[in-house]
Amino acid sequence: MDTIRTYRAKILNHHQVKNDLDRCGFSASKLWNVGRHYIEQAWEETGEIPNGYELKTELKYHERYRDLYSQSSQQVLEELAEAFKSWYNSNDEDDNPPGYRKRGNQHPRSTVTWKKDAIWHDEHNNRLRLSKGFNHKTKRDDYILCEFETRPDVTVEGIQVVRSVWNGDVWELHIVCKKEMDVENKTKSFVNRRNLSKFLRNEKPNGKTAGIDLGINNYLAVSYGNGGTTEIYPANTLKEDKHYFTLKEYNTEGENGPSEKALRLRRTLARRKKHFLHTLSKHIVERCVEEDIGKIAIGDLSYIRKEEDGESRTWGKSGNKKLHGWEFEKFTDLLEYKAEEEGITVERIDENNTSKTCSSCGVVDGSNRIERGLYVCSDCGGVMNADVNGAENIRKKITQNPERDMSNGCVAQPSTYLFDRTAGIFKPKEQMSCRP
Repeated sequence: MDTIRTYRAKILNHHQVKNDLDRCGFSASKLWNVGRHYIEQAWEETGEIPNGYELKTELKYHERYRDLYSQSSQQVLEELAEAFKSWYNSNDEDDNPPGYRKRGNQHPRSTVTWKKDAIWHDEHNNRLRLSKGFNHKTKRDDYILCEFETRPDVTVEGIQVVRSVWNGDVWELHIVCKKEMDVENKTKSFVNRRNLSKFLRNEKPNGKTAGIDLGINNYLAVSYGNGGTTEIYPANTLKEDKHYFTLKEYNTEGENGPSEKALRLRRTLARRKKHFLHTLSKHIVERCVEEDIGKIAIGDLSYIRKEEDGESRTWGKSGNKKLHGWEFEKFTDLLEYKAEEEGITVERIDENNTSKTCSSCGVVDGSNRIERGLYVCSDCGGVMNADVNGAENIRKKITQNPERDMSNGCVAQPSTYLFDRTAGIFKPKEQMSCRP
């Protein structure tokens, strides 16, 4: 199985390459602005927004296009087109179209992407040679040579993409690699480690499953099945951070766009959200290892922004705002690769009717979910936490001969895990009851 990994790398010769990376970052911002201006003109003349192909075709002979390597320039224009598409499909009236990348009379440093044809990797000396654009070359074979350092446990190979990212103080590299994983041997190692005693007794390893239901108020709910544990993970930490940093950013807005302080606040919020998702996905995998889980089913929410006819789905003004800040795809990707490393497979499951179905008796009735967190079955009388009920129904979709006797107490009173900012981990709290 091929999987993708992104590694952050420190640039050891930063003082030597900073000026070159600055020029590339400024050029990316200028090209973005050229593309932004072209889209604005095209929109006024035709009433339509050019797509990525049209942008690249029209601007490939522009002087700013030649400031970067051709594939790097293409990536800037593709990102601009995608940003406009996302804005155009949004039903939130407060959303604004992508703006110009300009702060006063200066262009900020934008992220620059190099693809395989523009990268040469010296594996023995940990160096990356990145191609310059035609306008930045002083001679034909001019390039940027970065000496880099990653974590000691990381082996950089199979490089697909390299990005130079300005973190507010220095440039750093994000190296995207394709990594081959031997799933069979990985699974065997995992089975041997966790089920050794069963193999010694010539028994088959346990094929236990878990289900995960993603949400907004509770970021996720987990059911480990077979009368086992259920857990919920509230999203209060993410909401508090979002409210606090958005308010601070609003109070520091500059006259000519976001101030330097506002940009730092945005980066801080992004780092906190990223840390939350990494920590949560790692914690869930560790809990699955403890519960002897071999397969995880997680709700597939790729449809949630679209109707069946392809049109954008609206969830109301407040709901749309929450939805666009709900990074379920990012979390699922993190969960998949962390689970793979422990020999656990992850399957994305259609959530159709999982919130309406009683996990105890199987009756389907949307009116049984009488409150946001409460599910009361009108047929069997079961009282459950609505999110955990959904997680259990998702789990049953990948479970052979699923049992119907899931403990009502377990589904009604899940354990609650809250994120401890000080320790940077999830800690269990007292049980939460959903009984009326």
